[in-house]
Amino acid sequence: MTSPWWVYLLGFIGMGLYGIRLLVQWYQSEKAHKVVSPGIYWVMSSIGAIVLYLYGWLRKDFSIIFGESIGYYIYMWNIGILGMYKKVPRIIIILQALFPVAILYLMMRDLPEFTESFLRNPDVPPELLLFGVLGQFTFEIRSLYQLIYSYRKKQSVLPLGHWVLAVVGALMIIIYGIIRHDWVLVAGQFGIVFSIRNIMIYFSSVHRERDCGINGEFTNDTDEEDVS
Repeated sequence: MTSPWWVYLLGFIGMGLYGIRLLVQWYQSEKAHKVVSPGIYWVMSSIGAIVLYLYGWLRKDFSIIFGESIGYYIYMWNIGILGMYKKVPRIIIILQALFPVAILYLMMRDLPEFTESFLRNPDVPPELLLFGVLGQFTFEIRSLYQLIYSYRKKQSVLPLGHWVLAVVGALMIIIYGIIRHDWVLVAGQFGIVFSIRNIMIYFSSVHRERDCGINGEFTNDTDEEDVS
């Protein structure tokens, strides 16, 4: 499916926001010598998701919309637990929460058209669509994992499993994007470099803590987790 140039520009903006959030998170983690979960990371995640919702809708790509739907409200949860909504007008929070519902309505207000455009798109054969959905699911399920892990810790944490799922999912999305000739998706996965680096930082911080003779459960953002 060939789209107008501005649609691709919109996609690059969304992916750019996702990339910048990783750059900021990586920089702060390098400074702290541990994996941290800064508020700006979640704010930019939320804005990027909104842009990519629009991009997926305009591209008639169900896999993109499916992927963004998994993490959207988890981004909001992290913003909330960090106390960043306290100074935000309630109407903005409500509009943010309703945005995916609006996209869903636009997609499904004409069910036959939705089925034809999104699920029977000739540019996306069923097997390719399934692979794209699995890639997005793998990539975005990291957010659900992060939510459960953080909820248990009662703080916003970016654990090891989050980054491992990000790497695997990103590789699948790159393959999907190459097959579909969607270079926005391919270029947008440059963040895989930062995901790999966060894995390295995680293990480095664990080894450093152990070398210092600190025992027991960590109390910072690199809380030790069961990797099995």
